[in-house]
Amino acid sequence: MSTAEEEKAQGCGSDTSSANRVEIYDRPRGWRGVYYHTATQVCLVGFVCFMCPGMFNALTGLGGGGQINATSSANANAALYATFAFFAFFSGSVHNVVGPKVCLMLGTWGYSLYIASYLATNINPHTGDFVVVSGAILGVCAALVWTAQGSLMMAYPTEAEKGTYIGYFWGIFNLGGVVGSTVAFASNYNSTANGVSNGTYIVFLVLSFTGVILPLFLADPYKMIRTDGTRVTPIRHPSWKTEFISLFVALRTDPWIVLLFPMFFSSNYFYTWQFNDYNGALFNIRTRGLNNFVYWTAQIFGSFFIGHYILDSRRLRRRARAFLGWSIVVASVFAVHIWAYMYQKNYTRASEPPDGPKMDMHDPQYPSRVWLMISYGLLDSMWQTTAYWLMGAMSNDPAKLAVFTGFYKCFQSAGSAVVWRLDAVQKPFMDIFISTWVLAAAGMICAFPLVYKRVKDHTEIDDEALLNRPNVEKIP
Repeated sequence: MSTAEEEKAQGCGSDTSSANRVEIYDRPRGWRGVYYHTATQVCLVGFVCFMCPGMFNALTGLGGGGQINATSSANANAALYATFAFFAFFSGSVHNVVGPKVCLMLGTWGYSLYIASYLATNINPHTGDFVVVSGAILGVCAALVWTAQGSLMMAYPTEAEKGTYIGYFWGIFNLGGVVGSTVAFASNYNSTANGVSNGTYIVFLVLSFTGVILPLFLADPYKMIRTDGTRVTPIRHPSWKTEFISLFVALRTDPWIVLLFPMFFSSNYFYTWQFNDYNGALFNIRTRGLNNFVYWTAQIFGSFFIGHYILDSRRLRRRARAFLGWSIVVASVFAVHIWAYMYQKNYTRASEPPDGPKMDMHDPQYPSRVWLMISYGLLDSMWQTTAYWLMGAMSNDPAKLAVFTGFYKCFQSAGSAVVWRLDAVQKPFMDIFISTWVLAAAGMICAFPLVYKRVKDHTEIDDEALLNRPNVEKIP
């Protein structure tokens, strides 16, 4: 028992001293020490997302879900992100009542259903409506998965480890996209068609079923002790009513989070142009598989670079790291989009019909195009890692972080629903590209005041509690 616990047991510690004292616990040893290590658990969550969202990313990255006609896929993604946006607003509260393990177990099966719908469409082209319905169901499931993932990934590391742990997770998660892309590339290497084979979908389906089982092996998060000896803060919310009130409490007690909403909104918006309107529009299926492979591989390096070497650098104060990370992402947004514009101005939907001839990996103009995909992969991973790191810098409380993650996924999915629908109704490629560029730039600019005013060198005690503050429960 720590000194603080002894004082509490003896009744000799004042409310003020106990409030400000941090209790230090001994971490378990042996195999229990490995299993209950926070890095192990974050990596296990990464493997859950490797098998389910990772396979989803590999499928989406092929453009049109690997289909010749991308309309059904675009409509399915619009439905997916619309339901995701709605349920993500409440998923943080659901998580705080049922716990992360249940959220992950309930959520992962939706990915298997979604992949199965593409297999059904490949067998019978008249089942496009099944893909759309599966997308809507997956939106509900994905809200649960990503809220649980975000809360654990941000709550387990110490303040000095948050960027590194996000890099661990993002690397493992994106390895799922790498593996899925490798499967698609290898199984369709000799194909002259513009769509993937049934075998590709079957492999994706088997891997996603594995992800449904993995949450069973997660530890209870409130038995976890961080590497500095502090315990993960337990959540003590008495009712569903209190949980839903916590949404508005989080906004009232930490209104700076609103400045991240534009960044949240645009954080998946750019996928539509990258995957459907660039990769899907210009390249044949085996080249799309190769592009997908290098894209998700680049994500592994990008997340680890900015997470470990920038946001967790021991040579800089946390505020300096925040400004440096923000600057790198802003510079990358403009550099990559200027480069992409040089290609986008040369083609339209009319010039690139779905069943027309496509660029192959052996064509002489291909190398510069694939480097753009690599650059987009780096940008995406740095963007997502920075967004999670900024939320993690605002608090260490899992309840609060679950609500923040719910906001993140809500606005992220709203943006995705909008742009996937625009793509489904055949809006010009250039219009979608320009909106992508503008929203990405605006999201980072709006985040700057939060970086300046809200990111501190250390998280304060007042940032920890969500509902255990004076007068908070009196908020109507």
